[in-house]
This record gives sequence, C-alpha cells and structure tokens, in this order.
Amino acid sequence: MAATAMFPLGTVLFPHTPLALRVFEERYLKMLGRCLDAESPSFGVVLIERGSEAGGGDTRFPTGTMARIVEVAATERDIELLVVGGERIEVGAWWDDEPYPTAEVHPVAELTWDPALAPLREEAERHVRRVLTRTALTSGARWDPNIEISDDPLESSWQLAAISPLGPIDQLELLRATSLGGLLARLIDLTLEAEEVLAATFGDGGERGQPGPSA
Repeated sequence: MAATAMFPLGTVLFPHTPLALRVFEERYLKMLGRCLDAESPSFGVVLIERGSEAGGGDTRFPTGTMARIVEVAATERDIELLVVGGERIEVGAWWDDEPYPTAEVHPVAELTWDPALAPLREEAERHVRRVLTRTALTSGARWDPNIEISDDPLESSWQLAAISPLGPIDQLELLRATSLGGLLARLIDLTLEAEEVLAATFGDGGERGQPGPSA
C-alpha cells in the first residue's frame, strides 16, 4: 500500500469543509511539492494529541480526513493553501517522518442521510448558530455565525460540526461518528454544554435556548 502524505494539525478537518493553511516548514514544503505533482493533489490531516504543529516529535490521533488542495498562493515567506475535507480516514500505521510524515491509511465508511433526520438537523443548526453568535460576542469565534452552508443535508451536517464553537477533542468525537443521527444528537449536546460554559464565564446575557423535541 502506498504511503499517504500526512499533515498533523492542532485543528480537526471535517468532510465538505474548507480550511486555510500556511505552510512554512521545509518538510511540509517538500510534501506539498510532491502532492502538487498528482492529478488530484491531497494529503491526510489528523489531530495532534501531544506536541506542537511545528518541529515534529508530536503524538497524533489516528482518525482524520483527507484534504483536497483547491487553492495555492505563494508569499515571500510561505505558501498559503485552501483545502477542503474529503473522506474520513483511519491511520493503520505511521511510516517515516522523513522527509515528511507518511502513513498507511484506510477509508472510514461514509455516513448516510435519512430524510427522517431533517428535524434533528434543523435543530442542530439553530443551536450551533445561536451559540456561535454568543461566542462571537464574548470570547470571539473562528466562524461567522451567519456563514452559508451547503444545501445538501449530509454536507451541511458535517459543516455544522465544523463551525460549532467546540474544542478540538469534542470535534474529534464528532468526526468519529458512526451514524448521522448520532453525529447530530451529539453535536446538539456538546453545543448546549458549550453554552452552559459561556453563561458561567460571561454571564447569561439573555434567555438560554432550550433543546426542542427530536425526531
């Protein structure tokens, strides 16, 4: 099995979700050069468990996502990338870290959409956007609360997980979901827990939205 180029990060990449990256380390510049020679340039992204993004010597979680390169721009100091998350992957074995990290990876089964999940997906979006707005007004948020998401229900479910104001460990739990219903239900639970933390840290700041009935 061919080795897959890997880019361990302190961020979780979700399927169908864009991620901007800045590449400046020599090892990842080499990786990028080889990836761009491919017809469909991509590499794997996994979350760092211990350590930092720069310098190597980190420990990594095995679950990740393939990142498809869609834009490349060179600056005087580095290369800026825009990637979009593709299929989920599981690392079977790590190979050499020289000249850049590589691994044996296996695809994770895709989740499937059931129209009966529509009310749950809508509920998840209400909670995520509301708590994202509260986060933006208090501690600051990475994503605009009004950001547009896909009309496709499966894609938008992953995108809601990506924009949710959660930490990387919680987001990794969502990435590991084995069903779309489980993903959406857990997304709601974690988002409401994050709202409780916001209220305790910054004050209630208004009436807390209660979860509605799920179907």
